[in-house]
Amino acid sequence: MSMTTPPGWYPDPNTPGAERWWDGVAWAAHTRAAQATPAQPAAPPTVPMHLSPPSPGGGRPGRRRGRLVAFTAAGVLLVAAAVAVVFVMARGGSEPLPGDAQAAPSAPEAAVTTSPDAPETSEAEADPESATVLEDQLNGIAIPIPDGWTKSDRSSDIGATMVTDDSYDCPAGTSYLCRHGRVTSFTADAGAKSPEEAARRDIPQAVDKAYGEEILGNQPYGGIASHTEVKAQSIAVAGRAGYLVRWRVLTEEGPGGHVQSVAFPSTVGTEAMVVVRLSFDAGPDGPPLAGMDTIVSSIRQLGGGAAEDAGVGGGITRDARTGQS
Repeated sequence: MSMTTPPGWYPDPNTPGAERWWDGVAWAAHTRAAQATPAQPAAPPTVPMHLSPPSPGGGRPGRRRGRLVAFTAAGVLLVAAAVAVVFVMARGGSEPLPGDAQAAPSAPEAAVTTSPDAPETSEAEADPESATVLEDQLNGIAIPIPDGWTKSDRSSDIGATMVTDDSYDCPAGTSYLCRHGRVTSFTADAGAKSPEEAARRDIPQAVDKAYGEEILGNQPYGGIASHTEVKAQSIAVAGRAGYLVRWRVLTEEGPGGHVQSVAFPSTVGTEAMVVVRLSFDAGPDGPPLAGMDTIVSSIRQLGGGAAEDAGVGGGITRDARTGQS
């Protein structure tokens, strides 16, 4: 391009598909997408890009004209940006502007029928069963959550756990809050050769976990005074032959409670032994003791039916309800 080429938009020598402003003397910094016009020359300019726009303060008319065009273009861009902001705010920011790279979806979108003021759907609303069932995914079992109980969110729980809704100040006066009932499902320690062995191994640990020393070293019930075995029998759990052991526990402070360990083979994987621990406070504030049997009999395989429908050990379940092994 010679020095007599008039100012205008010309193909950018360094960027295919783009145009750059020529101020009559040198290339300016302003570019745009290529737009074919009758006045545009057939061949791109040949002036090297190192011929940059004139520096501020130059007195040549061509340079002043280039700066004027640049300032005008910048002003147009600012006005366009302001109009775009007002447009988006007026529309609540819910739709993209025309020309936005994300404005055109690759496929038609379904119409949105939800009101803008409608509350967000919670996980429990999206999957109602998740709020009413305690799932032990690792061991493949589910335990319906009774009324007045809720899933525990304590990080110190060793497995899937649910607790009674209400908490209370522990009898020994520690800062630790106690619960009237707790149920936990987890994989038993390796080594037990039968459900009975697994249950009898676990019951002392279950008692200590429920009424002994808690994780910070405090004793919420003042320590364990004594215990008595009140029940031990075979039982069917989730269609598997299992075994339960129940102790009555007396504590130094408060009424104590009942603790039960139930063990049975898992229904999934290597069929490792599963333990379900239950602890109920004694006294009028604790859950009814019969609730232990109700919870255990309601345990089922994930995605399957109730324990009594699962086959193996079904007769044991009926015997357990009469209190006989």
